[in-house]
Amino acid sequence: MIASVSGVLTAVEGERAVVEVGGFGLEVLASGRTLGSLAPHVGEHVELHTYLNVRQDALQLFGFRETRERTFFLWLTAVSGVGPKVALAVLSGYPVAELELAVARDDVKKFESIPGIGKKLAQRLVVELKDKVGELPPAAADLGGPGVPVGARFIEARSALQNLGLTLREAEEALRGAPDDAPVEDLVKFALTRKAVT
Repeated sequence: MIASVSGVLTAVEGERAVVEVGGFGLEVLASGRTLGSLAPHVGEHVELHTYLNVRQDALQLFGFRETRERTFFLWLTAVSGVGPKVALAVLSGYPVAELELAVARDDVKKFESIPGIGKKLAQRLVVELKDKVGELPPAAADLGGPGVPVGARFIEARSALQNLGLTLREAEEALRGAPDDAPVEDLVKFALTRKAVT
């Protein structure tokens, strides 16, 4: 399995990017959000986490900027009725943090708003992803130190911090050590205060 690729980004077009590795141009399929973040970096060195999908008639390489996006993609494709194309549509619609929050809140309408997702499939996604969302390791866990709180309040606070301009990693690092039982507003204040001090 190809777990990652690292090379020069030579093109971003349609639903794919092309990364040159060792003289070979690898076609990497990705979500609209990932492709949008890659587009300004054509001609530069990039690294992508990948998943190789082996079919009878083709090999498809899917690329992701973060491991959590790849994990969510794999969870999506494990749901009956969701293939790679639909999974990419879901990831194109919203950031993973918002999708996690939608699952935690049983927000079926969030998934219904994505092209290609009907009500029944949206309900199935929420039900089947419910247990898995809690398993998704926070990015900050890799940084050491105390962990970040988990659950709907944490996801909502993290999303609010991202809306304020923090990256996912910055938001999660700022939330490390926050009290588990704090309301969303207090989690955001805690993170912003911690961020201002560092």
